[in-house]
Amino acid sequence: MRQTPVYYYSSASGLVRSFAERLERPVLDLSRREVRQSEADGPWVLLTPSYKTGNEANDTIPEAVRRFLRSPVNRRRLVGVIGSGNRNFGRYYQHAARDVAARSGRPVLFEFEIAGTPWDVEECRRVLADLDAALAARGGADGAGGAPAA
Repeated sequence: MRQTPVYYYSSASGLVRSFAERLERPVLDLSRREVRQSEADGPWVLLTPSYKTGNEANDTIPEAVRRFLRSPVNRRRLVGVIGSGNRNFGRYYQHAARDVAARSGRPVLFEFEIAGTPWDVEECRRVLADLDAALAARGGADGAGGAPAA
């Protein structure tokens, strides 16, 4: 069964990268130019942090994520979103993941704070394994028509 790859963006802190790498599945780093400019070859999941600097006009979605989502193919093949956030951001906690999910019509599959706990990693692995099974049962569509319910 195909493991749905996770495309992620991580700042210099590496906290999101660490979480992604612990998922034990293909992960691709959107901070790398060649990844950001590529197109997903099938269904994929976005793992994005939310950043808020305190300026109301600033967006919470990282620019690398925005650039990857400019591709119609990538938008169509997106099947779900995972969010990393910091509760210190108040109402902006998980804003990027929730915003991408709302705009794309795809579900938020999982949310965790900062680097996540071991429980978060295990639970996210389970959610992604369930997603893999649902996509396999659906026949490996390229993501068009939405994602299976989380």
